[in-house]
Amino acid sequence: MSEFDFDRRPIRIAVYGRSDTGLRRTENQDDFLVADLSASDGNGCLLRPEGCPAGDNDLRHFDLGPKGALVLVADGMGGAAAGALASRLAATWIHQQLAASWGAERSLTPQRFATALRDALIHANVRIHDQSLHNPDFRGMGTTATAVGVLEGFLYLAQVGDSRAYLVRDGDAIQLTRDQSMVQALIDSGTMTEEEAESSGHRSVILQALGAAADVRVDLTYQEVRRGDVVVLCSDGLSRMVKREEIADATHRTADLVSLCNELVQLANERGGPDNITVVTVGFDGEGLHEPDAAAAIGRHVFPLSGP
Repeated sequence: MSEFDFDRRPIRIAVYGRSDTGLRRTENQDDFLVADLSASDGNGCLLRPEGCPAGDNDLRHFDLGPKGALVLVADGMGGAAAGALASRLAATWIHQQLAASWGAERSLTPQRFATALRDALIHANVRIHDQSLHNPDFRGMGTTATAVGVLEGFLYLAQVGDSRAYLVRDGDAIQLTRDQSMVQALIDSGTMTEEEAESSGHRSVILQALGAAADVRVDLTYQEVRRGDVVVLCSDGLSRMVKREEIADATHRTADLVSLCNELVQLANERGGPDNITVVTVGFDGEGLHEPDAAAAIGRHVFPLSGP
């Protein structure tokens, strides 16, 4: 069996999300979305900050279907109204585009799924950029997007900007995404250490955002998920205030995903809450997943897409 072969045994997902304005902002420019891509109604929205057509935003449980699921966080910028619009449009259009293209797909392969996910972010970029060009009130708006597609036993992560995804396993939290930021570029070049980055005044400067330019480069990676794993998606309102070791500790101590999400938001606010804070927590279980293996690699694995 290759690492991308499908396993038809059940995979059970629990998910909860919360978006908080923080203590120093007057408007929340973050958004998030969780969707079941196998839903028969063609929508499948399970969670959004202001609710989905299905109802409230309680903890959701569902079995992963053959089309998989989508979990994303977006953090808007460009002024209060523009930033909020950009993140909302990104979440909506990424979901709509992926649901339409992947929903019509008959070859349910990882290659097709990852391509559809990447293309959904590119589609959203074009539409948001077009909105900013044609409406002076929204000139310069943009948004980060960290979109995680779940198919069978794998996560496929499409990244633009500096919102993050962590995988928590065996008491450790590993960052699966790489920030598209000035600070990360300086770390990668050896100009700045990670310790220096913690106090840098350039931590909020990102190098890419959906809608900021006509073209965007989507970072596309993958990661196998194991039974008992927890994935935490967040905007930088959390990651700038709460270290990954603290995310791991909170996950280890906290009995449920709702409490975990609320504890992380509270911790960021206790440290000043200077920005909007969005956290989505996802738990994985079921016979369709392998047991945790200390030798299994966790990290940023570039997905080998062919073509542009």
